[in-house]
Amino acid sequence: MKLSSNSFDDGAPIPGEYAFAIPAAEGHITLSANRNPHLSWSGLPDGTRSLALICHDPDVPSKGDDVNQEGRSVPASLPRVDFYHWVLVNLPPDISEIPAGSFSDGVTARGKSGPGAPHGALQGINDYTAWFAGDAQMKGDYFGYDGPCPPWNDEIAHHYVFTLYALDVPRLELEGSFGGGDALAALAGHVIAEAAITGRYTLNPQVSL
Repeated sequence: MKLSSNSFDDGAPIPGEYAFAIPAAEGHITLSANRNPHLSWSGLPDGTRSLALICHDPDVPSKGDDVNQEGRSVPASLPRVDFYHWVLVNLPPDISEIPAGSFSDGVTARGKSGPGAPHGALQGINDYTAWFAGDAQMKGDYFGYDGPCPPWNDEIAHHYVFTLYALDVPRLELEGSFGGGDALAALAGHVIAEAAITGRYTLNPQVSL
């Protein structure tokens, strides 16, 4: 099984149009087009009855003390944790690609609706839900895809791992506001095969890609 993208190459930088934010001369960052990238796959194994797609960033700071603070930086040595950007389950196995911008096209304050999604699939909430919980203008349930927005003062570039799972069940028993951890727990024991593609992104002009 192979997963690929016309939007970026495996291991290469993710273009800004697929990010939540891009660098800016004033204020460090500004909101971006926030389109989901194109993804396509081939070689599904026999017995595949549904697909799940999860995008996560394993490089998120475990402590937020220095995040986006003037005159400070997020040290490369800081332990990192996962941040889920897209949780998509119950995709039918008869489709072979997701066009760019078909699941997300723009930043939606308070989050996009869900969990219903195209092709009869379900989308869980991503971790912007928790990130914006204390922001009166942005708080809400962020269903579906929302792209990269790493700290603009992070000393490392972040990696965004898109993983496609071929499952032996037609649907996972998920509903409501489920997250990445919920989806991984539900698909455990049902994975026939998996494939991944990784992109890199930074908002720090001093960090090279």
